[in-house]
Amino acid sequence: MSVTAMSETAPDLSVIVHGRNVQDHLPALLDSLDAHPLTGVEVIVAAVGDWAREVAERHAPAFTVLPLPDGAGDAAARSAGAARARGRWLHFVHAKDGLPVGAPPAVAERAGALPDAVEVLLLDHVRSSWRASGLPSPDGPRLARAGRAGESLALDDRAGLLRLTPLLGNRAVRAGFWRAHERLLTTEDEPFAAYAALLLADRVACLPHPAYEDRRLRPESLPPPTAAQRYALVDRYEALLGLTADRPAVHGVLYDLMIRDCLHTFARAGMPDDVAREFFHRASVTARRHRPEGLRRPAGLEGVRRSLLEEGAYGRYRALRTASHARRGVRAAARTGRRWAGTRLRTLQYRAALARPLDPHLAVFSAYWNRGVACNPAAIATKLAELAPGVHPVWVVTAQGAALLPPGTDHVVPGTRRYWEVLARAKYLVNNVNFPDAVVKRPGTVHLQTHHGTPLKRMGVDQLPYPAAAHGLDFQALLERVDKWDFSVSANSHSTRMWQRAYPSRHLSLDHGYPRNDVYYTAGPAEVRAARERLGIAPGRRAVLYAPTHRDYEAGWTPRLDLAALADRLGEETVLLVRAHYFYDSAAAPSAPLAGLRRTGRLVDVSSYEPVEELCLAADALVTDYSSIMFDYANLDRPIVIHADDWETYRTTRGVYFDLMAEAPGPVARTQAELTEILTSDAWHDERATKARTAFRRRFCEYDDGRAAERVVRRVFLGEDERTLPPVLPVEDRTPAPSPEEATSS
Repeated sequence: MSVTAMSETAPDLSVIVHGRNVQDHLPALLDSLDAHPLTGVEVIVAAVGDWAREVAERHAPAFTVLPLPDGAGDAAARSAGAARARGRWLHFVHAKDGLPVGAPPAVAERAGALPDAVEVLLLDHVRSSWRASGLPSPDGPRLARAGRAGESLALDDRAGLLRLTPLLGNRAVRAGFWRAHERLLTTEDEPFAAYAALLLADRVACLPHPAYEDRRLRPESLPPPTAAQRYALVDRYEALLGLTADRPAVHGVLYDLMIRDCLHTFARAGMPDDVAREFFHRASVTARRHRPEGLRRPAGLEGVRRSLLEEGAYGRYRALRTASHARRGVRAAARTGRRWAGTRLRTLQYRAALARPLDPHLAVFSAYWNRGVACNPAAIATKLAELAPGVHPVWVVTAQGAALLPPGTDHVVPGTRRYWEVLARAKYLVNNVNFPDAVVKRPGTVHLQTHHGTPLKRMGVDQLPYPAAAHGLDFQALLERVDKWDFSVSANSHSTRMWQRAYPSRHLSLDHGYPRNDVYYTAGPAEVRAARERLGIAPGRRAVLYAPTHRDYEAGWTPRLDLAALADRLGEETVLLVRAHYFYDSAAAPSAPLAGLRRTGRLVDVSSYEPVEELCLAADALVTDYSSIMFDYANLDRPIVIHADDWETYRTTRGVYFDLMAEAPGPVARTQAELTEILTSDAWHDERATKARTAFRRRFCEYDDGRAAERVVRRVFLGEDERTLPPVLPVEDRTPAPSPEEATSS
């Protein structure tokens, strides 16, 4: 194609989506772009890492996808996208951010009508966080005022535009301008590139309408800044101020921004004293070197702070901050004094225990809100006794549950003196939910979050848009608990990714598999036969485990099936094992027909039976709705049937991470009649069901191979390097426990 023909077909705007799929925000961005016409716009996705590539390729060929290796930085991704772009204008959009509906065509139309002299188009934006979405930015009024001043503006006449939020996403740039200055603009320091684009442009224009969504990630979910990264802030302004030496108005605004940013950075908690001292020194040197002549400092405390910075008076500045913090502390103590009075005794006991040294050989375990020895914590404790017998486990169990513990289990009851002592002194704290808010994360302790399922439904902060799920939840308190995690156990990459977005924090994901699922690969025929014998299932009878889940939109348990009618249709050779969600006592309301079925052994209420893994070993097939038991049971490679009579309601009220109807592990029944037809024909275990289950296992049984507990114990308790742990076997190379039929025949 000729150059002329190419220019005639070139789009007005190239939207360059770039970067990693941070906390799984990329799908929403690409879905929004794909959902509306993009007249005059092309979309290029410079996707960093496999996760971003997988998401982006679902939108091909509508978008151009450029796969980049996992280690590629944002600057490299922007550069790769710009090199491929055909548009006259470029709009860089980070993968974590968003675009309001209709923004790309609006930007393309506005940019296409601008005079050739305009090289940067400034855009308004909205701000989002885990708390809220679409909040207005502070830039709107400034952009509106500047826009009224004319179609084409010089920065020297409108230096206040430098005070716009320094994002590349809130400015579109001409492709020629970008390529002429690419060496300077291609940097990992996005604010530097955003400021530099303004400083280098001959003329700019404004679009005072939101055309970008800046998503602020929780600082607690990002790696803490290194000393070099802190010093780079000073280097940024040193370089930028060097570009404005002969532009007094621009220089003055930029200098003010530098002082503000340096003071704000210095005030943040967590900066070691040696780093703080060096940062203050570098900022002071730069401030003195570039201080505009005749500059007047603001009045009051702010003026004092600036004066001390420019003088390099580190000691006096520290003293000023200490005094200010002390005043705030006195006021806070007065506000909270009454609140602490009611828990004084507990606090004194706990504080006294916290003053004692950590016990490196003590581990506290809890599962399901202190219900007993169960789930991933139980499997880890068992393997711990084998590999590290010197570590003593103590279980947190309610007074009611203590009587049901295995003999010899050391335990504490919540609220007792010893309870607070072990929580204060244990080096290891293991839970599949969370410990109480009052538990302090001591230096040197290790908090291991094991979770208790693979997420189909929305979890954590992802529940915010769903009132039925979010009702009564304190999300700030939740995140403060999450911030205590050191490790988060995952059974598959789907879970790893969803935990990143649902619980944004700095914890390290242990992609080792769920320890509770090890038994599905280590159990042999004898264990399968023993499980069936304990449940009274005679050889040759089919056992179907029915395990429905909880509905947030229901006040209590609503039976989804007429179990008596189902059992009658399935016949005498089928045993129904009925297990309610642990929020309820039973999944079957008392009735005369059910009582008769129980007497004959054709229906067994296993709601209180532990462990649940034994029920799975005993069952020939699983019937469930949206319970995470499906992901665990899939390890056995046995038939699974989904009964989804209220999928649309569940999906709408609770929110889900994927469409179970499209990716089910087996046949789907929407009514009891359909479920009965599946279970009384070959559909529950035919070739189509097997194919669906194989795909499901490959995705959701990714890390489970029978050695998950070993990997977790060796990594967390023995401190081994990831590279020395047993590698995860491919799904195709694993041998699950034998089916009941195989166990009986052997």
